[in-house]
Amino acid sequence: MANVRVERTEEGGFRATNARGAEVLIGGGDQDGVFTPVELLLAAVGGCNIVTVEPLTAKRGHRLVRLEMSVQAEKAEPNKLGPVTITYDVELPSEQADEVFRAVAGRVHEKYCTVSRSLQEGTEVRLELP
Repeated sequence: MANVRVERTEEGGFRATNARGAEVLIGGGDQDGVFTPVELLLAAVGGCNIVTVEPLTAKRGHRLVRLEMSVQAEKAEPNKLGPVTITYDVELPSEQADEVFRAVAGRVHEKYCTVSRSLQEGTEVRLELP
């Protein structure tokens, strides 16, 4: 099970932490040094894809020279995102690596990235109040 805790800090910002001690600062788009909640969602999509693509490509004998991506979305409504677009920026060691990378990235996007699949299929979000 995945679990994070989000709390207000003494400075008036917000912090998300996990059980392993990692933390991310959260705030509004007008604050420096923090992620907005939408940016965190986009980072989760990108992170899920890239941390799955990299080892699967390397396992097939093609360590990519450079592997980066950008993830973006426009708002479709004031409080709803439109389509999320993932754009890879890679440097490949060979043509064979290109074929492997494209196949792996496609499969990861379609089947293995939990975050992307959950967004695409519309995972229910429940609210529990004290």
